[in-house]
Amino acid sequence: MKAFLDFFPVVLFFIVFKLSDVYTATAVAIVATVAQIAWLKYKVGKVETMQWVSLGVIVIFGGATLISHDETFIKFKPSVLYIVMALALIVGEYGFGKNFIKQLMSSQMQVPDPVWRVLVNAWGLFFIGMSALNLWVAYNFDTDTWVNFKMFGGMGLMFVFVLGQAIFLAKYMKQDDPLELQAGPATASLDASDKPQGPQNPHRL
Repeated sequence: MKAFLDFFPVVLFFIVFKLSDVYTATAVAIVATVAQIAWLKYKVGKVETMQWVSLGVIVIFGGATLISHDETFIKFKPSVLYIVMALALIVGEYGFGKNFIKQLMSSQMQVPDPVWRVLVNAWGLFFIGMSALNLWVAYNFDTDTWVNFKMFGGMGLMFVFVLGQAIFLAKYMKQDDPLELQAGPATASLDASDKPQGPQNPHRL
């Protein structure tokens, strides 16, 4: 459900653009993003920082597109969002000593600090590359091609990047201890009573 919500405005933008035009699609994307944030706030009670940023970017650049009737603004929107995400990761790591990738993924795996830094650098460079690629497509091709790239090219490249990251991190994924599995649930229960309980982590990326 979370993955569907993340891509919901993009999919709607694509569908409405194919049925109408870029301005109607932009208006629908703004409404869809506002609805997405409202639903998350009501259902989950928490909206991630980058989701607020995404809302702000679509409202500003989408609004500018509708007011000026100039599609250039909405074409800038993905690049701006990519740059914001890249800066957040890079400045967080090198400016404040906070690795946001580690904060989001450390509950699923334990890796050395240099590996977390590799991931931050990789994501930062990926977002910068996506920002540049979006602008190149926007300036060198027609709007229909740009929309197709936004829907299929952007998502496809993201999928390939995440798949490559998963392969790179596969050896670090937490696995159940075979000795604990052989001991059985009764022994595991007794062992758990002697261990201090860590804080719960209900949050994800």
